[in-house]
Amino acid sequence: MRGLQSGLGLLGFLVVVAIAAAIAYYAYKGIWQTDEQQLRCPAALNACTKNCRRTTTEAPEAQRCQEACQREADACAASGR
Repeated sequence: MRGLQSGLGLLGFLVVVAIAAAIAYYAYKGIWQTDEQQLRCPAALNACTKNCRRTTTEAPEAQRCQEACQREADACAASGR
């Protein structure tokens, strides 16, 4: 009976590790990986303004960030990417 209980403990541990790995992967992908180089201009503008909303706390700072995003989007459209 003791061996069966330790086997279930190992299985439970492996399930917890698998779940933790999946959570870590999706957290990494959502936070640090943006793939902005592969996005088209409008999508890049949306990603940039979304990043501004996430990272800025003061209104003037957010406004400057969004203006910089718009300048980048205009440059992107002008270059034809």
